[in-house]
Amino acid sequence: MTSPLPQGEAKTAYVRQMFDAIAPRYELMNTLMTLGLDARWRQRAVRDLRLAPNSVVLDVAAGTGSLTRELSRQGHVAVATDLSFNMLLAGRSLPERAQADASRLPFRSAVFDGVTCGYALRNFTDLDAVFSEMARVLRPGGRLSLLEVAEPPPGIWRAGFRLWFQRAVPFVGSLLSDPAAYRYLPASTAYLPEATELVARLNAVGFSAVNHHLVMGGLSQQILATRAS
Repeated sequence: MTSPLPQGEAKTAYVRQMFDAIAPRYELMNTLMTLGLDARWRQRAVRDLRLAPNSVVLDVAAGTGSLTRELSRQGHVAVATDLSFNMLLAGRSLPERAQADASRLPFRSAVFDGVTCGYALRNFTDLDAVFSEMARVLRPGGRLSLLEVAEPPPGIWRAGFRLWFQRAVPFVGSLLSDPAAYRYLPASTAYLPEATELVARLNAVGFSAVNHHLVMGGLSQQILATRAS
C-alpha cells in the first residue's frame, strides 16, 4: 500500500467499504493466504476457551462466520457481529448476527460466557474501546480468545513469510478479489501493538490471567484471558 494507512473515522469508513467489497471471496482468500491452516487455528481458539457446552459466545468482527461456525460445531451458542453488512450477509449458517461497530456493541453487560475475535485487531479504529466493550459484555469469569497475524523470529522462516504475505498475497488478491484490499491487509499489520502492550491493554480494562503465545512458530498469535470478577 503506497498511500498512508487511514486513521480515525477515515479508517472505520475504509475498513467497512473494503470488507463489503471483498465479502464474496473472503473465505477463499483466507484459505489461500494461510494454505488452509486458519481452520486449525480457529479450532484451537475455540477449544482453548474451555467453556461448558451451550455457553453463549460472541464472535466480534465475525466476517463471513468461519469462527462463529466453529463455535457452533464445538457445542456453543454463537452470536456473530461485524462492521460490514455484506460480510454477515455472505456468511453461511449464521442465524444470530448483528451489524455493529465493535467499539459500541449493542448488547447488555455481562451477558456472554465467552468472546472470540479472529484476525481483526488491526482493523479496529479504537482498540482500547473495543477491549473495553469485550470486557463489558463478558460475565465475571468469562473467557476471551483472540487470534491475530504475527511474524516469525528473524531468519529464513521470516524471510519466506514476508515474501508470501507481502508479495504473493497481494498478487493473488489482485487476481481473485480487490487489489487495493489485499495491499492494505498486509500493510495493516503496522497498526498492531507489540504483544506486551496488547497484554497490558487487556489488563487495564479488566482482564486477568492474560496469556499470549505464538502459533506455528509465529505465523499467527493467540491471546487468552479471563474477565476479572
